[in-house]
Amino acid sequence: MFANGQTVIQLIEQLAPKHYAVENDKIGLQLGTLNKEVKKVLVALDVTEAVADEAIAAGADLIIAHHAIIYRPLAKLDTSTPAGRLYEKLIKHDIAVYIAHTNLDTADGGMNDWMADLVGIVPDKRDSLEEVHTDKLYKLAVFVPKSHHEAVLQALFQAGAGHIGDYSHCSFNTEGTGTFLPGDHTNPFIGKQGQLERAAEIRIETIVPHSIHRKVIQAMLKAHPYEEVAYDLYAMDLKGRSFGLGRVGKLAEPITLEKLCERVKQAFDVPALRVVGDPQRVIKKAAVLGGSGARYVRHAMFAGADVLITGDIDYHTAVDAVEAGFTIIDPGHNAEKIMKAKVAGWLNEQLAARKYETEASASAVHTEPFRFV
Repeated sequence: MFANGQTVIQLIEQLAPKHYAVENDKIGLQLGTLNKEVKKVLVALDVTEAVADEAIAAGADLIIAHHAIIYRPLAKLDTSTPAGRLYEKLIKHDIAVYIAHTNLDTADGGMNDWMADLVGIVPDKRDSLEEVHTDKLYKLAVFVPKSHHEAVLQALFQAGAGHIGDYSHCSFNTEGTGTFLPGDHTNPFIGKQGQLERAAEIRIETIVPHSIHRKVIQAMLKAHPYEEVAYDLYAMDLKGRSFGLGRVGKLAEPITLEKLCERVKQAFDVPALRVVGDPQRVIKKAAVLGGSGARYVRHAMFAGADVLITGDIDYHTAVDAVEAGFTIIDPGHNAEKIMKAKVAGWLNEQLAARKYETEASASAVHTEPFRFV
């Protein structure tokens, strides 16, 4: 059985939820329809005409890309232009295009974590350079008969409820008596129609982040024996976990800038890079940011990083960094191509776990616009 396009995107949005994106970022479905069976998915950094030809040759029904193909509202669709020719080709071959951009950058286990892994930043000592989204917290209270207390409690925890800081499985449980009178059209788990019932119950209270509250409630309802479950969900005036762009943290081992440059070239498969700083400077703490990171230099400096690894650094930003004694490694914007294999691999695991025959593959087209001479 092949997955529907909507199903594929629901999986992708588990990795990169749309609300993690920065404001006005061009993400989501940009061309075509998801209301169709998807046999093959092509994952690309950019959607160029060469990538479209690759998708056609592979029989792909859907392209998942990092960079948008439509940046601003179209005044017209002239198929004699490069952009118009691309859109025409994709539409004629019924290939949908979905974009995951800054939401993929921000996500746990997304672009910036992949970059941090390749650079050697210690996983458990990372922070974001700039906060983008903070999960709202809710208090969930549900009333459960004693016989099913443990089952419901564990279902809540397994769905992700009960996290406070570095503590998990947090809850408060109070015993009491519940009353209810089943109506004529009920099928009560406890009691009889038309008779007031008093049941020994336990009130479970726990914390639920907004991002997973639907998942948690579904798990709770599935584990609960009552056909009508009594529960409350309260918004709390507390901040949950924050998600942001970039990553900064200590390297597993100190390294000279010169050797770190070689690591970056190999990790991101780039033939050359631009560097600001003394090659013999020892780097202990590093920051990374996918894409164009010029405006995040001060964020990296403020976070105590010795170097920022990012793309598209302009001349004046580089001059300012020299004057400030700060170090920058610029492997280019195309270094983000690491997302192709990462997203395709992750998606294949999710599809296989659900017994779908749909397959994802990484684009082999090299979309780096620059040549190094």
